[in-house]
Amino acid sequence: MTKPFFLALTALGVAAGAPLLAQSAPPAARDAFYCDERKLGTWFYCNSEEAKRKARERAQQQPAQSPPAVDRMAAITRQLDELKARAILEPTSENIVNYIRFQREQLDRASTFADVWSRAIWQNPELDYTLERPVSTLAKQTWLTDRRQQREGSMAALTERYGVFYFYSSSCSACRTFSPVMRALSDSYGLEVLAVSMDGGPNEAFPNFVVDSGQYQRMGLQGGTVPALVLFDTQTKQPIPIGYGVMAADEVMQRIFYLTKIEPGSDY
Repeated sequence: MTKPFFLALTALGVAAGAPLLAQSAPPAARDAFYCDERKLGTWFYCNSEEAKRKARERAQQQPAQSPPAVDRMAAITRQLDELKARAILEPTSENIVNYIRFQREQLDRASTFADVWSRAIWQNPELDYTLERPVSTLAKQTWLTDRRQQREGSMAALTERYGVFYFYSSSCSACRTFSPVMRALSDSYGLEVLAVSMDGGPNEAFPNFVVDSGQYQRMGLQGGTVPALVLFDTQTKQPIPIGYGVMAADEVMQRIFYLTKIEPGSDY
């Protein structure tokens, strides 16, 4: 009697003794199905040995990338130091010549850099700092003249808003030298100067002096150093220290101009 299992196989058209699973398709057919029809891509299943070989050849043909410039500079510095140390520790003619030659190469490189730098500055005026602050004799003199006129023109407006506290001591020789300077500035520009005596002594240049009663500290000064100047803003009620010691009239005016008209970092 034929067993039911074999009858079922016969009904399905499968010969007795045939394997239950279909045999795998040959490699060529499998590649055609997955690689051509499904197009899975060369880096998954379809990456043949020929494709791998071509990829290796392309990688070998690509030029090697040069190291970063900072690494090259460091290597040059190390080599220069090594040649110098060798020439000092082993002062043979060959070692010294090698050091001089390599050093000369770097000097030539630096000279070329400086030359190209200058040419770039000439052709790009936005990079030329000397256009803002000239260094040549003629241009600098012109710039200083313009700045002096600008400074003196602003002094009249400054005197309407600012006054100066001048702290001195009657026993201070520097104060005796500086007092006439401040007197001349006050008379020339109408700048109000209040002389404050730290020791109660008089001042020939400022007979209407006052004795310090805490003004020195309230103006933000410390240490009792004299002579000392403080600019006082009558609008904001804020003190602005100008400086200490003997200064020329131009220096005092310059500092007042910078402290009131020039933003920090905009004129350097």
